[in-house]
Amino acid sequence: MAVVETEEHGQILVVRMNRPERLNALSGEMRNMLAETWAEFRRNDRFEVAIFTGTGRGFCAGEDMKESLQDGAPGGRRPTIEDPFMSGVLEKPVICAINGFAMGGGFMLVERTDLRVAASTAIFEVSEAKRWLLGGYNHGHIANVPYPIAMEMALGFRFTAQRFYEIGFLNRVVEPEELMPTAIQMAEHLLTLPPASRVNTVHMMRQMRPEPSAELQRLAAALHEHGAKSDRMESRAAFAERRKPNFKGWDNPDDRYRLPTLDSVKG
Repeated sequence: MAVVETEEHGQILVVRMNRPERLNALSGEMRNMLAETWAEFRRNDRFEVAIFTGTGRGFCAGEDMKESLQDGAPGGRRPTIEDPFMSGVLEKPVICAINGFAMGGGFMLVERTDLRVAASTAIFEVSEAKRWLLGGYNHGHIANVPYPIAMEMALGFRFTAQRFYEIGFLNRVVEPEELMPTAIQMAEHLLTLPPASRVNTVHMMRQMRPEPSAELQRLAAALHEHGAKSDRMESRAAFAERRKPNFKGWDNPDDRYRLPTLDSVKG
């Protein structure tokens, strides 16, 4: 069984993550297959619009924590080829059909898409803070929503599809059985537009999408190293073993009062 499957609907390509037993968690194999699928979608002139979805109860649960723990590679195995979807060079529009849980890296996949329709049962969570990663530093929501909402997201609170719709992160919320028909209707509308207009408009709008600054990324890297390295592995082990983590806090207790700042990481 392929961990990524595709379906063709004329000029529409459906890209479906297919590890339902793991809520479509991102394994190294899946990352590679997604990169290959997006590369083929980009170069194949038969396809103009993609719909990105998952199989089962999850859209994507994020990093495969068990694989990450075994490999000792926080963040998961990187794909061996460039992924045009994640690198931002994909010229064609992508509609996200969120069928279930979108958590951590799965939520990041949602953010990379252009239009979003979710099943009413979908659940969203920026879960990095729970795994000793910085919650939300690499998510565009930091600049997209009011500060207290961004803080709530970064600290790992869960959101329903309806609430995400209300704060502007989703275009549609529908009953589960209407998810794919609605996504296909949206894709068919895009196909009625002049091709150059569609591509140029998507490109222009993507340039307006806020991204973390270089300074913020440097600060995030500094903060990631500033703290309890043992807690980082403990959080992953506890998740994989389905137990409550035993966090010990900072390696040096004084570190909590000496946090890096944007000024301290300026290039």
